[in-house]
Amino acid sequence: MTNYFQLAFSPGMPEILLVLAVILIFFGAKKLPELAKGMGQGIKEFKKATRDVNNELERAMDDHPTQSPPPSPQITEQSAGDETKKDA
Repeated sequence: MTNYFQLAFSPGMPEILLVLAVILIFFGAKKLPELAKGMGQGIKEFKKATRDVNNELERAMDDHPTQSPPPSPQITEQSAGDETKKDA
């Protein structure tokens, strides 16, 4: 079944062309290659930083193996007679 929210708010070809036209008007034809290059470098650096963080986390997980939790204390039942002897 189609999600109507996605259909109503997803950008179509006219919207994409309008955004590109506005960008062209604001920055001009001469600045677009520089802008695209800067965006590409930013995306590349972001992906590299994300990959580095993931690698560090994986190394940290491998360096510290999971330890088994300490054994839980065992509860022993005491009889009522034992308690009265301790109190007296």
